[in-house]
Amino acid sequence: MTTKIALVTGASSGIGEATALKLQALGYTVYGAARRTDRLQKLAPAGIRPLAMDVTDEESMHAGIKHIIAETGRIDVLVNNAGYGSYGALEDVPIDEGRRQFEVNVFGAIRLAQLVLPSMRTQRSGTIVNITSMGGKLHTPLGGWYHGTKFALEALSDCLRLEAKPFGIDVVVIEPGGIATEWGEIAADHVEQTSGNGPYAAQANALATSLRSEANARRNSPPSVIADAVAKAVTARRPKTRYAVGFGARPLIAARAILPDRAFDALISRAVGLPTKAA
Repeated sequence: MTTKIALVTGASSGIGEATALKLQALGYTVYGAARRTDRLQKLAPAGIRPLAMDVTDEESMHAGIKHIIAETGRIDVLVNNAGYGSYGALEDVPIDEGRRQFEVNVFGAIRLAQLVLPSMRTQRSGTIVNITSMGGKLHTPLGGWYHGTKFALEALSDCLRLEAKPFGIDVVVIEPGGIATEWGEIAADHVEQTSGNGPYAAQANALATSLRSEANARRNSPPSVIADAVAKAVTARRPKTRYAVGFGARPLIAARAILPDRAFDALISRAVGLPTKAA
């Protein structure tokens, strides 16, 4: 039986690292991609193949896919995990930063899908896994650009699922809830830098405090729960279209589907300790 080949982006830490190790343990040949390959060297003893790739650089992505196919002749799984959350009030976040979030979180993922699809169509099989977020189904204050990217990736994934189905290709969305990674601290730093001074300071400081809180850290799920969901999806004969996993994902997505807009606004505002009136 031919060994299956997987590419995992954002593999240098957190969800990407856990996913790369999980797929390797299942017998896949795994390429772990990141901008800095020095951070991937810790995965080499497990057999992960480091791959330098910047998902905002066309040449880098094209060269990476070409390299994998040249070495192995195929790609069976693409896990689009690279992404970040740059928080701040929509009034404060520079438009260039908003564009960059879309470049990383959306355009990079879809461009990689475009690049692997010809090989997958030829072999009449393959799975594209897009890591979105419960934030692709709901909204929180000061996260407009981040949520915008995740909503967009959800919609694009739905369209791609329909288009790829006749060729035997599955498209799966993973919607993480709260996960114990560097993400929360990075988002807290961003929101303070962007909106910590000025008219949105009270909201920014409340959100940063919530993101850094010990209670929040204790509740967050380990990255392995996402890796397990990816493994379940890529090994299933008929995977689900979506897997909502990790702390808070299922109940909050369900609440967003049921509650009226203002009721959900109030729920989220209370959850992060947001002030009800401007100072």
